[in-house]
Amino acid sequence: MKKFYFLVVFLCAVSISSYCQSAQDKDVAAAVEKLMKGIVDADKSILQDITAEELVYGHSSGKVQNRNEFIEEVIVSKPIDFTKIDLSEQTIKVIGDAAVVRHILSAEITNNGTPGNLKIGNMLVFQKQKGKWKLIARQAYKL
Repeated sequence: MKKFYFLVVFLCAVSISSYCQSAQDKDVAAAVEKLMKGIVDADKSILQDITAEELVYGHSSGKVQNRNEFIEEVIVSKPIDFTKIDLSEQTIKVIGDAAVVRHILSAEITNNGTPGNLKIGNMLVFQKQKGKWKLIARQAYKL
């Protein structure tokens, strides 16, 4: 009988853990989508809301920006204007109050006035701050 109770408790714990992980994955995926919308729309309020003060934003070129530099570039200087972003092969790994997201980013862009396409890999790190997932680090890499 003890084995039966143990099995029931174990299965309940696994089910609850699975459900919580799935809900967290969905919340992180929504944060990624919000970030992409902020970039495509060049929306300062979205970008400020989804990024942490401590943001370290690495580009595939090796350039690294802080939060203010990243937002300024997307909103004002726009050397690359994103018109459409599609993500593929996305994986999400939640570890406590942190989440690591990896995906392939394919985008339609305008680069200094010239239309083009961009395809890079991204690794994003989110941290749950005051109940909201915030981007704390991003590193892009060339494919």
